[in-house]
Amino acid sequence: MTAAFGTALLGALRTLLPRACPGCGAQLGAHAGLCPACRAALRPQVQAHSPLRAHPEPHLVTLGPYSGVRRRAVRELKFAQARDLARILGEALATGVPADWNVQAVIPVPLHPGRQRQRGFNQAELLGRALACALAVPCVPALTRTRATAQQARRHAAQREDLHGAFRAHEGFLPSGPVLLIDDVLTTGHTAQACQDALKQAGAPQVYVAVVAR
Repeated sequence: MTAAFGTALLGALRTLLPRACPGCGAQLGAHAGLCPACRAALRPQVQAHSPLRAHPEPHLVTLGPYSGVRRRAVRELKFAQARDLARILGEALATGVPADWNVQAVIPVPLHPGRQRQRGFNQAELLGRALACALAVPCVPALTRTRATAQQARRHAAQREDLHGAFRAHEGFLPSGPVLLIDDVLTTGHTAQACQDALKQAGAPQVYVAVVAR
């Protein structure tokens, strides 16, 4: 089977099989992942305020608040195996990354190996591959999670875990220039902060961050 024939067959199957857009519930037809209207709603923005910086400076690219199309798309990607969404979301984020950041590599936030085996994939890695491809830079596994941690968003402030030392960066994977850390959602910022600290300790001169929503 040629690649062109496979693509045509996949398009035909998409048209014939009824599938709802996870963003709005409309029928997708031949479209993959999201309908055109929901794709158009994914508008990247660069933000200067987050828990990751002590002083305001542009450092964070996001598609917006964790609500509506963004929330439904993230949940569909993570829990319903809708991997088509990773490409759409990653490419949308790429259009918002400023050229003057001079990003040299995309680095996904890792899952603990046990959780990744349970889920079958790391959604941040899927997003990172799509984002890196769109930026024409490598997506590198420069971080590992050294211990399993609870989901910070589901814990009260007093219960939130200290993530210091929960991640280790591998110097051999790091380029000499700025890197872009990628995750699906930024909530408390604890996970991204711990990853950022590990990367900087390993020699990354500048760490920018991209998330689908916050």
